[in-house]
Amino acid sequence: MTAVTDEDQGNSTTETGEPKEKEKEEALSKDGRWDDGLIARRAAAADPRGDSGTGHSRTDGRSTDSADPSDLTDPSDPSDPSAPAPPDEDDVRPQVEAYGPSGGPLPTRLDALRELVGLSRARLDRDTLAEAGRVLDEAAARQRLSSRHTVVAIAGATGSGKSTLFNALAGTQISDTGLRRPTTSQPIACSWTDGAAGLLDRLAIPGRLRRRPHPGPAAFDEALQGLVLVDLPDHDSAATAHRDQVDRVLALVDAVIWVVDPEKYADAALHERYLRPLAGHAEVTFVVLNQIDRLPGEAADLVLDDLRRLLDEDGMALGEHGEPGATVMSLSALTGDGVPELREMVGRFVQDRTAATRRLSADVDAAAARLRPVYVAEGRPGLGERAREEFTDRLAEAVGAAAAGQAAEREWRRNAGRACGTPWLRLWRWYESRGLPGSLDRMGQALAPPEEESTARQRVEQAVRTVADDASAGLPAPWAQAVREAAFTGAKGLPEALDDLAAKAAAGGGSAKGSGGSGRFGTASGRGTATGVALGGRPAKPPRPKWWPAAVLAQVSMTLLQVFGGLWLLGQIVGVLEPGLVVPALIMLAGVVGGPLVEWSCAAAIRGPARRYGQDAERRLREAAAGCGRARVLDPVSAELARYREVRERYVAVTEFSTTGQ
Repeated sequence: MTAVTDEDQGNSTTETGEPKEKEKEEALSKDGRWDDGLIARRAAAADPRGDSGTGHSRTDGRSTDSADPSDLTDPSDPSDPSAPAPPDEDDVRPQVEAYGPSGGPLPTRLDALRELVGLSRARLDRDTLAEAGRVLDEAAARQRLSSRHTVVAIAGATGSGKSTLFNALAGTQISDTGLRRPTTSQPIACSWTDGAAGLLDRLAIPGRLRRRPHPGPAAFDEALQGLVLVDLPDHDSAATAHRDQVDRVLALVDAVIWVVDPEKYADAALHERYLRPLAGHAEVTFVVLNQIDRLPGEAADLVLDDLRRLLDEDGMALGEHGEPGATVMSLSALTGDGVPELREMVGRFVQDRTAATRRLSADVDAAAARLRPVYVAEGRPGLGERAREEFTDRLAEAVGAAAAGQAAEREWRRNAGRACGTPWLRLWRWYESRGLPGSLDRMGQALAPPEEESTARQRVEQAVRTVADDASAGLPAPWAQAVREAAFTGAKGLPEALDDLAAKAAAGGGSAKGSGGSGRFGTASGRGTATGVALGGRPAKPPRPKWWPAAVLAQVSMTLLQVFGGLWLLGQIVGVLEPGLVVPALIMLAGVVGGPLVEWSCAAAIRGPARRYGQDAERRLREAAAGCGRARVLDPVSAELARYREVRERYVAVTEFSTTGQ
């Protein structure tokens, strides 16, 4: 009789199903029951029959030696059904794209992800975008290959029986099985139809490890036409190269069948490294509890329920009651119990021809979930109107717009007083301006003290810092940093630009000659203005209103009356004129009283225009500061915010049709 060996279980039986006595003695515990884990032990303890329910043996022996895949078959023997298949010829039959209908959501999501990566390269580091770039590359590579084939990998831990299941589905001994661990050292592929060479090249499976199923019911099963089954090395193998191959192939296949056994179904290595990170790929995942022939009574159902619980804790949706999700079932690859049901499920899955689409869609979901922290903001970030106004107010305060308006108003009043005041008062003011170093005129020529210059710069820096913080509040870290950098870069030279641009803006209504000086930020300016004060010079003379000549004429008349009355009285005193003090005294009194009265009337008349003139000067300077701040700070910040909103829209398009809820 020929012996049939189980690659991972280590079971060895004859065709009659009788185990070897030596292995049976090693496999059974002292009380004759299987010791397959906590749940299995509890079930065995509750079994009233007191037997193990099976006669198969097992062993836990392991070896790091691997069997040479080239020794599996003789490639030169064409009659051997498990011999390597000849290279696939190009399939001339028409093929559809792997992504399904052209109107499906996946192409749109991939385009949005491609645009998202392109827009983000200047703001995010390469490592952050690496996974998204890999998904795009793999999607493009899969789209160029056959859509009639579905690549399904069988993965599992050492001793789980995955190679035995692989052989059972293929209907022949393709993958080597035995007691040595690890047995499978390289991925082995079995393709049911031609045209899968490109897919196998993508998996880097050499030609000597490519097989065809044994001629028989499994090979001619219509439901399996298009299936490419791949047997992987153990994911928990002691050989690091084996684990690396598992990780590489799992990232490329369309679906995966995870084979677990009653002893290792709850291993942290399986759940934390694979099942939990791949929870979003539930629709292309099969989880098979193998070796149920080793469990007594209802232990298989208990272990299967516990496996479902663990998968639920991993976040993997279970495909129950017609809901999309992972397929979970139990079987025995050695005895064949449950294998037909799995073959039927895999056949329906293959004929659906959507595995590649679902896999890539889940990959997009996973990439989008990783990118969520760098694209999704808290609240509604942006630069509101209030923040803009506060920024303008701070710049206006820094540049001294209010003080400039007050100075312009005082200058208007001073000029009006010079024009409409009495000659004696004007003479006194002229004398005061020439004789006193601290006079009002000289105050306009004084240089800005260093303390004021330093304070003005600090106010500008504070204004920029505040608006940057307001604009970046709630943004993801990379975009918040980009907003702050845009604000601080534009703020370089802002104090000097405020001096220069504000003076140009104020000079729009005309200019007059002013003396040079130092602005509030220490920059030289030789401009005077007709509508305000130059940032670096003395206040310029305001325009003269049309009624000023009449006021001057009235003031001259009052002065002439004073002179005429005074001369008349003087003539009477010296005896040149006839005595009569009343008339000349009245004339002189009218001039003396009329002059201040005209000056007071003019002061009352200029109060409104002077205030409007000061407000206009303040507005011009404020607008100059606002324009400078907008061009250098607000516009770059707004551009960064607009860029973020654009990538945020692209990110929403990527996640809009998510199939995993990530």
